[in-house]
Amino acid sequence: MQDDTQKDEPTDEARVAPEGEETIDIDDITIESYNDNSLNGGEMTDQDRIKDLRQKLKLAVKEKQEYLDGWQRLKADFTNYKKREDEGKVDFMKFAREGLVADLLPVLESFQMAFANKEAWEKIDKSWRSGVEYINTQLVQVLSGHGLSEMRPLGEEFDPNVHTSIAHVHTDDRSKEHKIAEVVQPGYELSGKVIRSPKVKIFTTGEESAT
Repeated sequence: MQDDTQKDEPTDEARVAPEGEETIDIDDITIESYNDNSLNGGEMTDQDRIKDLRQKLKLAVKEKQEYLDGWQRLKADFTNYKKREDEGKVDFMKFAREGLVADLLPVLESFQMAFANKEAWEKIDKSWRSGVEYINTQLVQVLSGHGLSEMRPLGEEFDPNVHTSIAHVHTDDRSKEHKIAEVVQPGYELSGKVIRSPKVKIFTTGEESAT
């Protein structure tokens, strides 16, 4: 017995569009129609793929350059940081050394004051005197090893930024004007930096002079 629920599918030729609608012949649909993005859900052509790859390559190159620039900046910042750290350590060591040397200067000057009065110094027992002179020599060598040097600018041009004038010495020789006539107390430099200026007397052709 034939099932009445099954009906024969009409052939293409038998399909008739409802009244008022346009019929479409399937043979009129070309391959290009299937390649159109609106029909195939966005499938890309070779030209679109090349364009997309170029954009991705351009983006990758840009990102690479940004990473490289960032790395170079980071490297430069780290180098500058290390440089500042090293300079800071050097400055700290200089400051610490300067403080220590400055504290030892009065000891060195005490030795010099003792030696200055030769008549009194030579009356002291020779063996004891030799021992003290040896200690002074050791002290001078240690301080010199740390960059300390004595300043005795006798005969040099007076420089108020470096020397301390405590008196004037009259002279008629104008070529000696403002030159150092006597070093009353030597000064000291530590690695080229004046840590104690020498006290001096300077020549002058004026009326003012040392008494």
